[in-house]
Amino acid sequence: MAESGNPITSGSIDGPTLAALLEAAAKINSSLDLEKALQAIAQSAARVLDAQASSVLLLDRVRNKLVFKATVGATAGQLLGQEFDADRGIAGRVATTGRAEISPEARDDPDFYGEFDEQSQFRTRGLIAAPLHYRGEVIGVVEVLNKNGRRSFDERDLQTLRVFANLAALSTGNAQRHEDLKKENLSLREVSRPEQPIIGNSAALREVLQLCDRVAGTAATVLLLGETGTGKELSARRIHAQSPRRDKPFVAINCAALPETLLESELFGHEAGAFTGANATKLGRFEIANHGTLFLDEIGDISASTQIKLLRVLQEREFVRVGGQKTIACDVRIIAATNRDLQQAMERGEFREDLYYRLNVFPIHLPPLRERREDIPLLVNHFVERTVRELGWPCPKVTDEAMELMCAYRWPGNIREMRNVIERAVLLCDTGNITPENLPREIIGKAPRPRDESGGSALEGYEKAMIVRALEENDWNQTRAARALGISRDNLRYRLRKYGIRRPAD
Repeated sequence: MAESGNPITSGSIDGPTLAALLEAAAKINSSLDLEKALQAIAQSAARVLDAQASSVLLLDRVRNKLVFKATVGATAGQLLGQEFDADRGIAGRVATTGRAEISPEARDDPDFYGEFDEQSQFRTRGLIAAPLHYRGEVIGVVEVLNKNGRRSFDERDLQTLRVFANLAALSTGNAQRHEDLKKENLSLREVSRPEQPIIGNSAALREVLQLCDRVAGTAATVLLLGETGTGKELSARRIHAQSPRRDKPFVAINCAALPETLLESELFGHEAGAFTGANATKLGRFEIANHGTLFLDEIGDISASTQIKLLRVLQEREFVRVGGQKTIACDVRIIAATNRDLQQAMERGEFREDLYYRLNVFPIHLPPLRERREDIPLLVNHFVERTVRELGWPCPKVTDEAMELMCAYRWPGNIREMRNVIERAVLLCDTGNITPENLPREIIGKAPRPRDESGGSALEGYEKAMIVRALEENDWNQTRAARALGISRDNLRYRLRKYGIRRPAD
């Protein structure tokens, strides 16, 4: 049976020790940062008990390990982060029984674990240890080594450490809880991010928006396909905003940004002690997005084991937290996205066929910028206005030469690349105009393009040349040329009349 914290009784702790305890309590409770709180506990324990060294070990229940989380003393740096089986050593015995102990001659104790003394060349003489009790459970152990002056720990020290451990346990538990709440609040702030507009009026973009709006009112799983930076998350947010779930959370996660173990924890959550550092229960994205929409970006990069678990959630609408046993039901609308060819990935055995068909209920292909070039001027002006608004600067004008170059560029990074290019150009321009000199080398090439010989603007000259090239590449078939340019056939015919473009005689 675990011992409860003993109250401070008259005469049990002398005045100076009590004052030191109160000072230590103020210090360890001054921060909710877990690492800082644990280090303050170790430092205060050594000071209050006038000892050479001290450590705080936290219990990893799932792996049954005690882990050094904070250490003080000559060899402290060698211990930090090390771990051992939770049923070994005097600290392990304290964690198991839940009772504080004195070991005046620790090396004579049959349970003494001397491996760390051998590693660090530190010689433990006397040892005193107490469990950290939080909400009825032992969450760790604080241990203090070698009282200064070659003195021995006594019953008064044991009583002092019990009181100190109660204070330390409360601080540790609160700091652990705070860490988990911070992570959850980060996710919730992502949930509440305001919707951003989708800029453009090309036929290719209008087709995408129509598909998004059509599927929004259903519960169908959507798979967004396209190159990096084509606006997949914005499209997912549009679907959510037009859906019956619009008042519920929209939660996004980039599956390629996390290693496998962390990704499963982020998706499904974990129980306290599920792995090192899992000091409290954490909600996963499926729980946070319950009754709302979960956007799984870069779904093609998840591991085989995560694919299996994700497939179960899609089929059964339930999951189990990492390190848990309880089945949790969820009602989540899935929108997935990838820049990979999932069919090729299936053929190579890298992506499960059954998961692909679960995700590919309603695929939407997002066109790259080079297939919707008529949207480029709108996007350029949008990012210029947004950048100067954020910086509080006067709005520069984009010269025709600079706009021509940006319309001609292939934009391999698409809209994400354009945003970065415009932010850089706004910062570099000092004449009130964004010129070719403010653009990156890959856009301007070796030299700026000459103005159109007909007297029109460079942008008009480039547009005319681009239309002629599209027609020539498609054997002057207007339907195919319009599709390649990302505009409607009527729009193309208008431009043919505007620029007087005719098919040359054979």
